[in-house]
Amino acid sequence: MRLLTIGAFARAARLTPKALRLYDEVGLLPPAAVDPESGYRFYDEEQLAHARLISQLRRIGMPLADIRSVCELEPDAAARAVTAYWQQVTADTATRAHHVARLVEHLSREGVTMSDTNFSLTVRYAVRCDPGLGRDSNEDVVYASERLLAVADGTRGAGAAASTAAIDALKPLELVDKPAVDLLAMLAVTINDADRAVRSTSTGDTQPATTVTAMLRRGSQLALVHIGDTRVYLLRGGELSQLTQDHTWVQSQVDHAKLSPDQAAAHPQRALLTRALGGGSQPIEADLALRTAQAGDRYLLCSDGLSAVVSRSDLHTALAGTGEPEPTVQRLIDLAYAAGAPDNIACIVADIIAAA
Repeated sequence: MRLLTIGAFARAARLTPKALRLYDEVGLLPPAAVDPESGYRFYDEEQLAHARLISQLRRIGMPLADIRSVCELEPDAAARAVTAYWQQVTADTATRAHHVARLVEHLSREGVTMSDTNFSLTVRYAVRCDPGLGRDSNEDVVYASERLLAVADGTRGAGAAASTAAIDALKPLELVDKPAVDLLAMLAVTINDADRAVRSTSTGDTQPATTVTAMLRRGSQLALVHIGDTRVYLLRGGELSQLTQDHTWVQSQVDHAKLSPDQAAAHPQRALLTRALGGGSQPIEADLALRTAQAGDRYLLCSDGLSAVVSRSDLHTALAGTGEPEPTVQRLIDLAYAAGAPDNIACIVADIIAAA
């Protein structure tokens, strides 16, 4: 038996001493020995695997009581228990998304004036997907229709199949005739189907991954799903806003004030994703939102082949021009090429139009 101090054991298990004390108090991970005079805890090195399992279960949000039950099971039974737990979490997430979307829809309707309801809306769009100058293949995929706008950016050298699989998993929702709030709840479930579809594209030792950002339209309502660093921008009333937040390591450093936005933009690890479909062992956590479109809105969905090399001010200038979507999207591609086009470039420009 090799005993480690609580500090050394915490570092080896990638936990904190505070967490270890909590796990001791609830009977999940008692120390191997306790100094009778100081009360200091010591742990057996062989307890590390158990500690890491507890840590992994906590990261997926499993309650301590359930963790205790899982830790008492054989590996196969434990795997089934974790799967059942996550299926329940997924169902609960879809239900919460439905309720939140209903609330958002209600509040949005409260703010709509009578003049806003006298017309229906339609979409006029243009798309481009270009390999750029720095890549010998194109792993971006873009899709646009009256109901669905989507961009995906595949990674790891076999990403074309992954990005295609992600968008193909979303396409059946185009045919669903339900309110946007129901579509948002369905997106919460479908993104897990997309993750499985991406994982199924694995060949040999290569596990592709992909980002995906999509908007599903029902009338004036837009159900948005986002994971990774593909983006959605909205130009409304002359103001450009970014509707999505990048799931990248540098963005997390910006959020914690460890990097400035300028430092993040130039950082060598700026493309390192913290969330992606097919990108890891953790369950998928996508961002979901319900938005109300207005006549005159212009949306841009794009991969980082555009947003990483073209400044926000240049994006604003291009989008704010009076041109139709087709010349606008070509202008965006031209801007990316003027900046060197080191990556694949995918983008959609979609205008919301009032139709009498």
